[in-house]
This record gives sequence, C-alpha cells and structure tokens, in this order.
Amino acid sequence: MGLFKSKDEHRIEREMKIRQGMKAIERSIRQQEKFSDDFIKNAQHARKIGDNNQYAFIRGALKKTAAVKKMLERQLLSIKNAMLIQQQAAASRQFAESMGLMAKEIGQTFKEMDLTKTQADWERAVAQAGSMEERMELFLDSMEQSAIAGSSATTANTALVTDEEIDRMIQADVLASEKQELGKLDALESEIAKELGATKQKD
Repeated sequence: MGLFKSKDEHRIEREMKIRQGMKAIERSIRQQEKFSDDFIKNAQHARKIGDNNQYAFIRGALKKTAAVKKMLERQLLSIKNAMLIQQQAAASRQFAESMGLMAKEIGQTFKEMDLTKTQADWERAVAQAGSMEERMELFLDSMEQSAIAGSSATTANTALVTDEEIDRMIQADVLASEKQELGKLDALESEIAKELGATKQKD
C-alpha cells in the first residue's frame, strides 16, 4: 500500500517519525536526570557511612550518566537544527517552484503572442481603411454626378412646358378652389332656409 501513497503522505510520515524520535530522546534525557538524582543520593549515603569503594563507583556512574545526558542533548539539538534547515529548504523550494511556474506562464504568454501576425493584421486593417475611404470618395463623387445629371434632365424637361401653360394650370386650380367654396356656401344657405321653414311651420 505504501507504493501508492502520495508525496504529501510520505512527507507527513517522515515528520511523524522525526517527532517520535525527538520525544524518545527527550524521555531519555529525563531518565538520565533521574539517574543522576539517584546516584547523587547514593553517593551522599556512601560518604555518610564511610564506604569509599561505593562512593568511587557511584561517582564513575554519575560521570557516565552526565556524559550520556550531554550526548542526548546534543542529538536533540542537532535534530532541532536540522528541522529548521529543512523548513528553510522547504520554503526555498516552494519559492523556486512558484518562480518556475511563473517563468513557464510568462514563457507561454510570450509564445502565444504572435507579434508578426498582429502586425500583419494591423497593416491589413489600415489598408482596408484606406481602401474604404477611397471607395467612399468614389461613391460620393458618383452621387454628386448623378445629382448634377438629374438636375440637368429636370431643366431640359421644364423647357418643354411654357410659362403660359403653368399660369393656366394655376388659374384652373384657383377657379376649382373658388367653386368648391361657393358650393359650401350654397349648402350652408340651403341648411339655413330649411331651419327657417321648420320654424315658420311650428308657429
């Protein structure tokens, strides 16, 4: 099953083992301190009873215990320093990985930036814009020429009608208008006559 563990799972297991080792060393240091206390009490008792042989033996054991304690303390200190260095290395690795990712992203961005294509598109757009302006000018010129031609045709057509004919058309329109107004007056007078006749009958 260990073959299928992730990198983070392996890292957590390593950290747990290291912490377990540190706790074991700390327990050993406390144990050596207890041994030292016991040896000191025994040495005091040996001197009290005048047993020089036991005193010398206990003093040697106490010296050895102090050496073991110092060695364990140095081991614990080495592990703590190694953990700090490992944490610094992890931070540096994280920084390096982040910078690596950023470098890849920047490289990909520049790779995707096709400046040659962009320049070609821009030049084509400018050329199209210039062509469009030329087409617009031709179109406007064509419109102006058409308008001039239409005006000339209108002038030529109006020459076919005389001023007297236009005057008669105007006069006929005026007469028709007057006739329409007279018709309205006749209808109004007829309505008034009817009203007057109805009033006389009632009386």
